[in-house]
Amino acid sequence: MNPDIFLPPQVAWATGALAGGPLIRKTTRLAELPDVFTDGEAWKRGNPQQGVYDVDVLGSPVGEGALFVGVTHLYAGNVGDEFFMTRGHFHARREQGEVYFGLRGVGLLLLQTEAGDARLEQVTAGSVHIIPPFTAHRLINTGTETLSALAVWPSVAGHDYAALAEGFSLRVFASGQGFEVRHG
Repeated sequence: MNPDIFLPPQVAWATGALAGGPLIRKTTRLAELPDVFTDGEAWKRGNPQQGVYDVDVLGSPVGEGALFVGVTHLYAGNVGDEFFMTRGHFHARREQGEVYFGLRGVGLLLLQTEAGDARLEQVTAGSVHIIPPFTAHRLINTGTETLSALAVWPSVAGHDYAALAEGFSLRVFASGQGFEVRHG
């Protein structure tokens, strides 16, 4: 007797498309990102329905020891001279880490401790980013195409956006043919 063999969910590495399982999609629009970008007037002039990023998450069990798997698709664009970015967050349970895998596009992963120490890692197809516990994180798309990153994180981690009400200590702006990093 042969055991049943099941086909697990799949990710298309070139596009980040998830398939083969229950999928939950959340779209974050420009209107949902007040006070995220430094140029508030440029944000107000933007199309409030403009999609900034989508997050696709495979339906998974929730609880201690369980993991979520999802892909963030961060679109190319700017608010003023500042690149599109995710809202960014700490985990509600600060001791929980996360792993990002770059799938397509180019950008930066902004990491910041609770003490405000920040660093940037370049995100490209094939890059691997280990986000330590007690570290806030944000994706920034510095390219001209969608930046997609696969993430794996504990389902109990949660999100704490309020801890970053004053923003991250570094900002990334378009400059010439590339980008410029400034202290926030």
